[in-house]
Amino acid sequence: MARIEITTLVRHYRQLEKEIDALTDQLTKLVENSVEYEMLQTVPGLGGTTIVELLAEIGSFSHCQHPRQLLKLAGLTIRENSSGQHKGQKRISKRGRRRLRAILFRVMMPMIRHNEAFKKLHTTYYTTRSTNLYEKTSVIVLCGKLLKILHTISTKHVPFDVERMMWDFPKLEEAS
Repeated sequence: MARIEITTLVRHYRQLEKEIDALTDQLTKLVENSVEYEMLQTVPGLGGTTIVELLAEIGSFSHCQHPRQLLKLAGLTIRENSSGQHKGQKRISKRGRRRLRAILFRVMMPMIRHNEAFKKLHTTYYTTRSTNLYEKTSVIVLCGKLLKILHTISTKHVPFDVERMMWDFPKLEEAS
């Protein structure tokens, strides 16, 4: 009886995998026709699958009028746990979509390694300045930065520009 149950479960698992693959293919075909997909592909380090996952989780970036709405949707807004005279630590709220945060974190790790602009921000700005951040905190801040960049790219229909991204950090440009 146990063997029959195991084979039934394995068969059911394989059927679910096929359905997920078919749905993923349909979703990819739908998204690939959009202008937003083409614009988001200009960001080095973002693959087609990642863009599809982001658009599936967020919808269209144009639904949000300001990038802060995306940060709130992802749960990346900063909150402070304080009461009375006690001043607690600042942390992300995590009052948002867990999958979106996971996708962003999963994207950011290889992006820090392979995208020179994000690598420079992580290594020479966030983790080695006078009020430096921890490694993981820097990654979270960069996730928020990526969301803001993706929002701008999608709503204004402009390709990714490294110089424009680094424009916020003039001291970093002088150091190079």
